[in-house]
Amino acid sequence: MAEKIIIVGGVAGGMSAATRLRRLMEDAEIIVLEKGPFVSFANCGLPYYVSGEISEKEALLVQTPAALQARFGLDVRPFHEVSAIHPAEKTVTVIHNGQTFTETYDRLILSPGARPVVPEIPGLEEAKNVFTLRNVPDLDKIMARLSVQDVQNATVIGAGFIGLEMAENLRKRGLTVTLVEKAPHVLPTMDEEMAAYVAQELVKNGVKVRTGVAASAFQKAGQEIILTNGDRLSSDITLLSVGVEPENKLAKAAGLTIGYRGGIVVNEHYQTSDPNIYAVGDAIVVQQQITGEDTLLSLASPANRQGRQVADVLYGSHRKNQGSIGTAIVRTFNLSAATTGLSERAVAERKLVYQVVHVTGKDHASYYPQATDLVLKLIFNPTSGKIYGAQGIGEKGVDKRIDILGTAIKGNLTIFDLPELEFTYAPPFGSAKDPVNMLGYAAMNLAEGLSENIQWHDLPQALAQGAVLLDVRTTLELKENGHFKEAVNIPLDELRCRLAELDPNLPYIVTCHSGLRSYLAERILKQSGFTVKNLDGAFALYSTVRPKEISYV
Repeated sequence: MAEKIIIVGGVAGGMSAATRLRRLMEDAEIIVLEKGPFVSFANCGLPYYVSGEISEKEALLVQTPAALQARFGLDVRPFHEVSAIHPAEKTVTVIHNGQTFTETYDRLILSPGARPVVPEIPGLEEAKNVFTLRNVPDLDKIMARLSVQDVQNATVIGAGFIGLEMAENLRKRGLTVTLVEKAPHVLPTMDEEMAAYVAQELVKNGVKVRTGVAASAFQKAGQEIILTNGDRLSSDITLLSVGVEPENKLAKAAGLTIGYRGGIVVNEHYQTSDPNIYAVGDAIVVQQQITGEDTLLSLASPANRQGRQVADVLYGSHRKNQGSIGTAIVRTFNLSAATTGLSERAVAERKLVYQVVHVTGKDHASYYPQATDLVLKLIFNPTSGKIYGAQGIGEKGVDKRIDILGTAIKGNLTIFDLPELEFTYAPPFGSAKDPVNMLGYAAMNLAEGLSENIQWHDLPQALAQGAVLLDVRTTLELKENGHFKEAVNIPLDELRCRLAELDPNLPYIVTCHSGLRSYLAERILKQSGFTVKNLDGAFALYSTVRPKEISYV
């Protein structure tokens, strides 16, 4: 007899599993049960419909049940909610149009996804203008509210990826937007100095950014938000985007093992604690490939991969979930921010031995028109060269570099391999020495003792302890771009001739605009007997994360 496989939930993981199963098992009976109206839609594209950047909602609907039936012979049933799983009987209880019935299965795949976290805030239940965004029905509710004529002020609570995308698109729609984030900085998954560029871009485009505060109450049916510091915001529409949590109700009720932060526990073959039930996607516990720790990951690419792999497992292939490192990107107006692997904060919390280096470069050859800046950060083990994580900021080319670095981590490459990577090069596309190559060179200099750096957050203490800050930019740069209030200035090209002006008994920290000239100065000074460290990221980074400490007179 043909095997009967039921998949609970569509979208990335579920539909990837269903279509792969059909390609492998033509005779199998494959049923997809989806409680919502759509089994295959582009949820990552939802925010861009708000501004009209994606003009047709139909473009967000990837596949219809009829199309899936015609091409793959799949029995896809929207508006079919699975209310219970009965592992002993190998059945599920299904509700459709108010009717309840039972469906049997040989094997079951759970792909329930994740649900938005809705915190318990006084007045939230009475609020009529507060929304979350996870699916197309959520989008329809938001668009209906935006169609009301008097909607002018929008509040986005939570400055993660979806929060940033919604802040951008609501602003592009013409609304006054306030972004509220409980953490000390926007985009908490990134490190503070990199997220500072994103905050700068938000403010530049008219978004009001409030960090270190949260919503403590809603009043006037949601029209007024009271923040934890006592401030009040007037809000015609509010989007809650404070995170997601695994949709685990079915699994928990069925007695399946639940683990880290409510995620469904699966083995390396996606098998739950019941041998006939498998699970994929945002709802499952995955292994952080770098640390081996349990984690949750709400990203489309891993979910698609897991769906395909679980289908291979059911077919009989020896396919294993090798874990994930977490690679993601977000656009905020003209700026892109991307991350892969562990942040510096995460590495420090685990007490791993690490160093950090920042490199500033161009997305393509600097002499070719329209070259733009990008900033890359690398977190690595200086002894083994193991790469823990990387982050990038820039207008263009950030995706390419972070994808390369994510691939390097997945492939167990080290900092010593990065200079060896070969990329296509022509002036419109890149540089002969790509910023990724330069990251490798800079990291190797640190690992091999040719350079010592100091991070932006350690500079004030070092200066307080007697170090001298030496800025090797030109006097014109200082005048035009600003300068450190306490720095000594000797331009790099004059440094060899003016060494006598420096005290060899004092420790020096050298800086320039991006870090290259200060590295050259560091080498000159070290070989002349001075004690020197290079300010990593230099003036460009420091002035972004701590602008109040910079003088412009």
